[in-house]
Amino acid sequence: MNTALKVAVFASGLAVAFGAAFGVGHAVGGTPAAPRAAHGADGNHGAAGHEEHGGSAGKDDHPVGGLQISEGGYTLSLDRPVVPAAGPTELSFRVLAADGKPLTAYRPAHEKELHLIIASRDLTSFQHLHPVRAADGTWSVPANIAKAGDYRVFADFTPAAGDEALTLGADLHAGGDYQPAALPETGRSVTVDGYTVTLTGDLTAGKASKLAFAVSKDGRPVADLDPYLAAYGHLVVLRAGDLGYLHVHPNGEPGDGVTKPGPEVDFAATAPTAGDYRLFLDFQHAGTVHTAVFTLTAGADGAPATTPAPSPTPSESAHHH
Repeated sequence: MNTALKVAVFASGLAVAFGAAFGVGHAVGGTPAAPRAAHGADGNHGAAGHEEHGGSAGKDDHPVGGLQISEGGYTLSLDRPVVPAAGPTELSFRVLAADGKPLTAYRPAHEKELHLIIASRDLTSFQHLHPVRAADGTWSVPANIAKAGDYRVFADFTPAAGDEALTLGADLHAGGDYQPAALPETGRSVTVDGYTVTLTGDLTAGKASKLAFAVSKDGRPVADLDPYLAAYGHLVVLRAGDLGYLHVHPNGEPGDGVTKPGPEVDFAATAPTAGDYRLFLDFQHAGTVHTAVFTLTAGADGAPATTPAPSPTPSESAHHH
């Protein structure tokens, strides 16, 4: 994992960002969605060192993952690529090595051998899951596929035989009538489960910048965030249009004598291109994980990002550990 956090492209269409401009299409690739018109922006901040999970290098060497079902000799194989839109669904899958056999040896990262992300193509639904691996290499996890439509499944892992983290992506389809939603607009502050999370900082194509998320509750800063997967926050960024993926971790870690447990969690991010991104921030407090979701538009090189005005459209997020 690199120490310079470069928020790679995301087919956010998550990332943050993490679909046919969230459309109904099933294409793995695609062109990024065009930037939205500016609604206002906050000031820029300097970048700091951070960790990231990506995959193969993209434009300008910014890591981007999740656009391929196979990479580096490994393939993500879903047991059921088509599921009913019926709420709780048991998902199972395997990571196949070049010889076709399931991978059974992984290098843990942030307390887990594999992180599984499921995002709807319109980026209104997001789940960060931690499946259980059987001895034969089959992973399984309960997921909530409540609505019909197209989803992207991301497996973020490092094989024990390698040093580089990989992010493989596969399409998941839930049968039924599907009306893709427009990309939700959020503004700079969002409320989730009684917590208010405020974002400062911008995304600019080709330039590293600081993204800071301040957490408060009942008007008071939350300065006692729980460690969650060896960090005080995790950020998944997806680019609208192709669901390119980046799993970002903040600089520092609990217990290092420097990093404070809130109220602010900082990341350094570089948008590889201008366009819309969806940001999913996971944080834990009082034993419960929460997800704050933002929509941010990265400006062209030299131009600051903009944040669409707030929209009443809610987003769905879930965790299973």
